[in-house]
Amino acid sequence: MRKFLIATHGAFAQGIQSSVNMIIGETDNVFLIQAYLDDHISVEDELAAVLTHITADDELVIFTDLLGGSVNNIMMREALKDNVHIVSGFNLPLLIEVIMGDAGTPVMEVIEEAIVNAKEQMVYVNKLITQQND
Repeated sequence: MRKFLIATHGAFAQGIQSSVNMIIGETDNVFLIQAYLDDHISVEDELAAVLTHITADDELVIFTDLLGGSVNNIMMREALKDNVHIVSGFNLPLLIEVIMGDAGTPVMEVIEEAIVNAKEQMVYVNKLITQQND
C-alpha cells in the first residue's frame, strides 16, 4: 500500500492536510509530523512512531517543506530504503496528484509527473493578466 507522510516545520503539515481533506476527502494513509511544536518530542521520535505503521510491502512517500532544512535532513535518513521516496518543496497540487495517483503506476513516475504539473501551477498572476490584456 502507498502511504504518505507530510513532515514540516510547525503547523504547516496540519494546514495543508486540512486543504487536502477538503478537496479529496479524508484518507487514512496520510501521516503528519509537525516539527518543533512540542519541545519534548523530537522529530526523530515522531518519525519512529510513523514508521511503525509502514511495512516492507508498503511504499512511503515523504513530503518535506524545505530542501536542506532540518526536517528534510532527518527524513533523508530513510531515503536509502527501497520503499521510501522523499519530495521536498511540495505544494498543494503536487500533494493531491501524488496522493490520488494510480496505485498501479510506479511511484517514481507518479512523483515525477506530479512535480512537472505542480511547477506549472506556480504562476505570477499579475504578469499573466498583463500578458492576456496586451
